[in-house]
Amino acid sequence: MKKNLITKALILLMVALFVIMSGCGKKKVDLVKSSDSLYVKKIENLDDDFIMGMDASCVISLEASGVKYYNYDGTEQDVFLTLAESGVNYIRVRVWNDPFDSDGNGYGGGNCDINNAIEIGKRATKYGMKLLLDFHYSDFWADPGKQMVPKAWQGMDIDTKEVALYEFTKDCLTKLKNAKVDVGMVQVGNETNGFLCGETIWMNIYKLMAQGAKATREIYPNALVAVHFANPEKAGSYDGIAKKLEYYNLDYDVFASSYYPYWHGTLDNLATVLSDIATKYNKKVMVMETSYCYTTDDTDFFGNTIGDGGGVYKPNPYTVQGQANSIANIIDTIKNKTTNGIGVCYWEGTWITVGTKSYEDNLALWEKYGSGWAASYAANYDPKDAGKYYGGCAVDNQAMFDKDGHPLESLKVFSLVKGGNVIELKADAIEDTTIICDLAQPITLPKTVNAVMNDNSKQELEVTWETFDEDAMHNNGPNKYEIKGTAGGMTAKCYVSMVEYNYLTNYSFEEDSNGVKIPTGWMVTDNAASEQLYVETKGTDSLTGDNHFHFWSPEANSVDFNLEQKVENLPSGTYKFSISIMGGDAGTTDIYAYVKINGEIVKTVPLTITVYNSWDTQTINGINYNGTDEIIVGIRVKCNGAGNGAWGKIDDALLNSSKE
Repeated sequence: MKKNLITKALILLMVALFVIMSGCGKKKVDLVKSSDSLYVKKIENLDDDFIMGMDASCVISLEASGVKYYNYDGTEQDVFLTLAESGVNYIRVRVWNDPFDSDGNGYGGGNCDINNAIEIGKRATKYGMKLLLDFHYSDFWADPGKQMVPKAWQGMDIDTKEVALYEFTKDCLTKLKNAKVDVGMVQVGNETNGFLCGETIWMNIYKLMAQGAKATREIYPNALVAVHFANPEKAGSYDGIAKKLEYYNLDYDVFASSYYPYWHGTLDNLATVLSDIATKYNKKVMVMETSYCYTTDDTDFFGNTIGDGGGVYKPNPYTVQGQANSIANIIDTIKNKTTNGIGVCYWEGTWITVGTKSYEDNLALWEKYGSGWAASYAANYDPKDAGKYYGGCAVDNQAMFDKDGHPLESLKVFSLVKGGNVIELKADAIEDTTIICDLAQPITLPKTVNAVMNDNSKQELEVTWETFDEDAMHNNGPNKYEIKGTAGGMTAKCYVSMVEYNYLTNYSFEEDSNGVKIPTGWMVTDNAASEQLYVETKGTDSLTGDNHFHFWSPEANSVDFNLEQKVENLPSGTYKFSISIMGGDAGTTDIYAYVKINGEIVKTVPLTITVYNSWDTQTINGINYNGTDEIIVGIRVKCNGAGNGAWGKIDDALLNSSKE
């Protein structure tokens, strides 16, 4: 008995020593507890398992280019320690197969091969963070519009490519395991909206994903396997994808979405779409990529993707506080409004400028170390994109470090959302204003604007506008202008769209909020029980303003409707009627604008829909009207449907005087 007790004691001692030794390489990290300048709302129900991710794929190339990172006290410090202290618990890193040319020159974007991932993974693991591995299965960027085959796999049939992908994935994961990197999740593809590694047939896409999942289960059996897609705002697309993956019985755990507020619709829509996937297909869901501007300044002499101008949806000010509020709102949505939501990952919050002297100096660094989005060496592999537009970072104004490497207060949001950080309520910025003015009418600017407070609430303030040349704005024809002003000591901006006089009511559907079935002034006749016919609020999908008329239906021949308006008090004369439409997945269509006089169609013009954001605008000229007959203008949309169902957007219905 005594011998057995001694043996057990020795075993327990050895186990304890193993635990101590295995953790001796990790550094204890204390989370930030407060901020003097950042308001953070407390988000309920958050636990330690909720993923607070940060993509930091470019860090190694940035450091090689001379970038230094600091902590909140201004002391130089490992950026991964700063991230861990700020509440980040997952580091995401992309992996390209071979992002180098035949001479060993890197393609850029961090030159993200497996060696880069191992170095980042070891540093993440050191500070207690897990690695989220993002396999693109390409030699360079993969996204919804581009899924290129790695050089070494070009010409392979699907069976051979399956084997190559499995072996590549397994080899990469084995190297990470040997380096003692703590891998928590593996993505088998990046934003694979119908394409992966050159394959466009879902059966083949599934086969490749299945091999990536198989390799992951073998090497890191406790890691989650994720699939990743974009464009949650596109009605029905995610359900169509998940349905295909279920049909092929793909082995995966997480259905992940990109969500960039500028382009990807409302948070309510995101929660609805992902919750439907989670419930219907029994999957975990998360936001795999998001980001938000903290400034519109460019710091590296290479233009930014997002800036001023009113051209994209702007739910928060472009400030440090606005950036933090954007992240907090997404975390809250995924945790408390989404079924099975497990986390949020910020995209490349560490990607800052490599220099501030000149474009020429920076270009030399981008080329040598791959710290810009693309180097000229990528031209042979990606001639249509990287070969033409190579250069620096277009998202440095969306990083969570300033241009000198100091962390922004907004980075603390990942830690502070668990308990909140309430400070004095104050104005953060002035909300942009948009108005539409007829060329024949006086310009009336608003007397008040909304101040966006640091808690994301709004307060009305009086505004003083700078002088502007109203005559020129009327005489220069249809155009867009920016007028600046001051409110509460802050800059206000009003974006003015000057348009021809339009005899139609609610021509761009701005009078209605999201989800309204029948827009003010319009009649909707559904001829085939379309699933979605309503006014949608989404500036990036609208020609003018924030709203447009949206349609979608998944079944064949279920999109068939008329959208028309009876024109009241129209003087006699000659007119022209135009309307715009865009969409996709339409199959065979019969789409046309028309004019009816006393119930009879007298003029038509055909329209087409092809792909997202490709607007077709057509005009009916020479409409002679006597001033007394009933006149109706409209559009008939009939689509056979293809793929996941026909969808589209209608905007800018114009009835103007004509000299013809």
